[in-house]
Amino acid sequence: MSKLVTVFGAAGFIGRYVCQELAKADARIRAATRDPHSAQFLRPLAGLGQMAIVKSSLSAPTPACEGVDAVVNLVGILDESGQSFEAVHVDGARRAAEAAKEAGAKSFVQVSAIGADPEAEADYARTKGEGEAAVREVFPDATILRPSIVFGPEDEFLNRFAKLMKIAHVMPVVAGDARFQPVYVGDLAEAVAKAALDPAAHGGKIYELGGPNVVTMRELLHWIARTTGQDERFIEVPDAVTARMVKMFGWLPGAPMTQDQWKMLQSPNVVSGENGLSAFGISPTPMQAVAPNWMVHYRRHGRFTKLSEG
Repeated sequence: MSKLVTVFGAAGFIGRYVCQELAKADARIRAATRDPHSAQFLRPLAGLGQMAIVKSSLSAPTPACEGVDAVVNLVGILDESGQSFEAVHVDGARRAAEAAKEAGAKSFVQVSAIGADPEAEADYARTKGEGEAAVREVFPDATILRPSIVFGPEDEFLNRFAKLMKIAHVMPVVAGDARFQPVYVGDLAEAVAKAALDPAAHGGKIYELGGPNVVTMRELLHWIARTTGQDERFIEVPDAVTARMVKMFGWLPGAPMTQDQWKMLQSPNVVSGENGLSAFGISPTPMQAVAPNWMVHYRRHGRFTKLSEG
């Protein structure tokens, strides 16, 4: 019988792709989400009877893990509007691992982030690191995946900047020298599925995952402008000015950048050693190869827009 995998965060940006990869691998999927009604879009990703969408959350994960072979935890937050990093990244991850252990699951996959470190200054990175430690304390053979910034059709990364460029007369360049190694959501999802279904090969290991190229924030913004046919009207904002503005206004609801996010930008978001995708037999997908397919919507005349070279 095919393996049964519970996916927490199944209805999120990364979750839909993980479910799709698990379905392709003939696994049975238990998609755990707080709102099953709004997650019905997941059903076409799997075959008839291959997926069950269940109401669950990391506050009470045990029922969703009963009888499973593997558990995947994708749940995370980027800021503390409504929830705390501690509750989601640490307590929630620990409870998911405990539920998997109690259910007798053979594998547990925790999707963390590059820079995760219990000693990190930024609360996001610190709690991601504490969450990893909590998971491994409960489930020593857990697989930890640390991706760089994840991009894809529904992301809040490329799309966010493209939307801003479409309405802004001049685009500010904040933390222009910050470095990223954007990883395609399809590659990350494939790694998650393979880790969940093959604990003998990947259990107990930590992998850092990135794309084939490292880019600075400045390079990224210029590429987005060229790809979407926008004028490259940028103004560099000195780090000292940004730091002062974030300190003054970063605590406000809806602020474009929090103090914690500013701290995160001070460290390179790149793979520290060998790209972990190679352990899964995955060749990283270049951003330039796929992103233009959905970013075409930001061009003034869609696919008929004449783009500049470069």
